[in-house]
Amino acid sequence: MELFDGRPDSVDDRLPREVRTYDFLDSLGIEYKRTDHEPANNMEACNEIDAVLGVIICKNLFLCNRQKTNFYLLMMPGDKKFKTKELSSQINSARLSFASPEDMLKYLDIEPGAVSIMGLMNDKDHAVQLLIDEDVLKGEELGCHPCVCTSSLKMKTVDVIEKFLPATGHDFLTVHLVGEDA
Repeated sequence: MELFDGRPDSVDDRLPREVRTYDFLDSLGIEYKRTDHEPANNMEACNEIDAVLGVIICKNLFLCNRQKTNFYLLMMPGDKKFKTKELSSQINSARLSFASPEDMLKYLDIEPGAVSIMGLMNDKDHAVQLLIDEDVLKGEELGCHPCVCTSSLKMKTVDVIEKFLPATGHDFLTVHLVGEDA
């Protein structure tokens, strides 16, 4: 794996959702580094990608309530464990579960394995509430997928918060996740 500045030289063999991500970031003047790779099916592969990027890729979970009326995108450090109860109490939403791949595609134009904050650019109706663990916000940079699981990006956290999110019309709620059994 290599680390590149910005978008690929040729996007002919890239999925439209990936190309739209680069177009959107470029239109906002957001600088990013990129690496291309095979889909990461285990932690060892994830650690290799993190090492190339020089940043830990966020764990991104697409969640919903039992009624499927509220959808959430949770960004948290990859090394924290997710505890449903811990998050539910902070957002006043009981019975959180993972949303379906169909809803993921419908709202974020993303498939399983590629869930990313970048998908919010496709949520024109603002149906998804972004939740960010406070530890993610403390990092100078963050890693994420460009709406596909075969590339990963690194960019400044401040650019995502102050440029990307306003351009999508999304805000976020900061959550505090311990990720351990109390």
